[in-house]
Amino acid sequence: MKEKIIAFFQDVYKEMSKVTWPKKEELRESTAVVLVVCLVLAVFIYLVDAVVSQALRGIF
Repeated sequence: MKEKIIAFFQDVYKEMSKVTWPKKEELRESTAVVLVVCLVLAVFIYLVDAVVSQALRGIF
């Protein structure tokens, strides 16, 4: 059991060394894109909710 655990962490170390980590600027740009998309999506969902709510109030 101990050998399997050690082998697991050795494999994890090998795989992590293969990872290409983003540069600081790339990470900053990606974060900005994610935040803008989230904001746009939140506004869109709010507007759709407001329109549907008004439509339902008009019906009932």
